[in-house]
Amino acid sequence: METCSLSFSGNMEDEYEKFIRRMNPPRVVIDNDSCKNATIIQVDSANKHGILLEVVQVLTDLNFIITKAYISSDGGWFMDVFNVTDQEGNKITNQEILDYIQKALGSETSFTTSMRSVGLTASTDHTVIELIGSDRPGLLSELCAVLTHLKCNVLNGEVWTHNTRAASVLEVTDEESGLAITDPKKLSIIKKMLCNVLKGSNKANEAKTVVSHGVTHTERRLHQMMFADRDYERKDECCSEKERPDVKVVNWYDKDYSVVTIRCKDRPKLLFDTICTLTDMEYVVFHGNVDAEGPEAYQEYCIRHIDGFPVNSDAERQRVIQCLEAAIERRVSEGLKLELCTTDRIGLLSDVTRIFRENSLTVMRAEVTTRAGKAMNTFYVGDASGYPVDPKIIDSIRKEIGQTILKVKSTPQELNQGQQESPNRFLFRGLFKTKSFCNFGLVRSYS
Repeated sequence: METCSLSFSGNMEDEYEKFIRRMNPPRVVIDNDSCKNATIIQVDSANKHGILLEVVQVLTDLNFIITKAYISSDGGWFMDVFNVTDQEGNKITNQEILDYIQKALGSETSFTTSMRSVGLTASTDHTVIELIGSDRPGLLSELCAVLTHLKCNVLNGEVWTHNTRAASVLEVTDEESGLAITDPKKLSIIKKMLCNVLKGSNKANEAKTVVSHGVTHTERRLHQMMFADRDYERKDECCSEKERPDVKVVNWYDKDYSVVTIRCKDRPKLLFDTICTLTDMEYVVFHGNVDAEGPEAYQEYCIRHIDGFPVNSDAERQRVIQCLEAAIERRVSEGLKLELCTTDRIGLLSDVTRIFRENSLTVMRAEVTTRAGKAMNTFYVGDASGYPVDPKIIDSIRKEIGQTILKVKSTPQELNQGQQESPNRFLFRGLFKTKSFCNFGLVRSYS
């Protein structure tokens, strides 16, 4: 009888939350007038766990650069303001894109449904293969060779490496049908052969291969896979303290929050990576400020665990720091950036990665995209022995693949830091003081 009462109470609470969301649908305001160099997007909605990540995911999937953000989700209401630009630093003026933002984030559609559909393809179009194992030179080439041998074509996907581990999410199709692979026997063979490659000669190495027909958000899954694989546990000092992101966690006892501050070199999708990790670790962001207008990004979040408590031990504090550091480092664009653009064909990825391997290059990160029969792939490569990449080797590879097909993009150069501000310049700012976003007129106080 008691169990029935608890179940009823839970259902009532769930129905109440749904009722609140229906009565208060998300409201989206897009302002292109108040700020000289950015489009301002404000989202107001009934609050629920994960809503911040869902909003950031929509903006990130549109390849927007988020230069500022202000977050508040105390109580039953969520409010967020973003300053965004396109990749070239311009305001968002394309009306189709602005209409899409309104539709994806606003009241024209179910908020949760729209979020889950962003960036996803019908599962009948492809098969999703998730891989994770120990990283080593030539690994991607070997995996691609197996897929080509099994008559699988890689349409889209990403490969990340971090702290001696490698993870990949690939969308593949059957070579003959051009659709998802449905034969259970073939799927079993794919899993077994790819897992053998991941293990390599060391059978003790932990490796995992998952094949599914479900929809997935590639970058979200990569974070989840590497987090579950505990890539945040450093086995050695792979980088100096100076090179690591500056992540701090302190308790704000008066307000019963833990305050997370992050300072690191700015790059696209940084906000998504940190919010994704906090959400997957089941922390709720109640207030936050983000400033990424310069070469460095500053983020601060007032958080509690989903159980309502702040960080309550040094072990938990260290784990939060390590996990955020790992989330930032996974996407760091190390190595030489190579862009490949050509007509897609079966075995293209296998051929290109084989050429890299034969020339002693290792792939640190890769993004594979196919659109309208065109392959548009990006590789971050380094010398397999750890030395700087020899320009003569790159020239040789470009001649073999095609000078116009494979282009070299310079690695990001260190920008002049200019006058440095105090590391504490952003701490609690906006929580105690009035803050405006380019004359947007947003005024909140939390003292």
